[in-house]
Amino acid sequence: MNRIFYLLPLLCFAACVNPPDFPIEPVLTYEGINKNQIYQFTNGPLDSIIVHFSFTDGDGDLSLSSTTDSVDIFFTDSRLGIQTPFTLPLIPQEGTGNGISGDIFVTVINTSAICCIFNNRFCTEDPSFPVDTFSYAIQIRDRAGNLSNVIRTETIDILCLGQ
Repeated sequence: MNRIFYLLPLLCFAACVNPPDFPIEPVLTYEGINKNQIYQFTNGPLDSIIVHFSFTDGDGDLSLSSTTDSVDIFFTDSRLGIQTPFTLPLIPQEGTGNGISGDIFVTVINTSAICCIFNNRFCTEDPSFPVDTFSYAIQIRDRAGNLSNVIRTETIDILCLGQ
């Protein structure tokens, strides 16, 4: 019986775990992509890649509030600097000042933003140029407007001659 009284304060102390100590700006870590080739945009079947990265945010205010319609994930094409925006679903803030961490998987479909660019021609099939390459620079913004660090995917090949 005395052992229980000694363990009870220890269990109560262990239950008081401090929240993680993350900076208030989101921090990204690149984890990878599911494949490094994608067919360029055509009228044929769709193709896609899945980009995986992890994050931390010290004040837990990632994702949009329910009243805004701005974007919070930015994928920037390395070739022309064109941004493709994405939106996180609403992540509720649990408590005040609680840091959060997790993984984000973004599926990028070969819409008109993924096409081969050669000699200032876009989305054309030319046997002389069967492959184009690019990478994405990725950054996110939290509800307070804090921008994360920028991460970059490895090189992705765009298969220009169709499926």
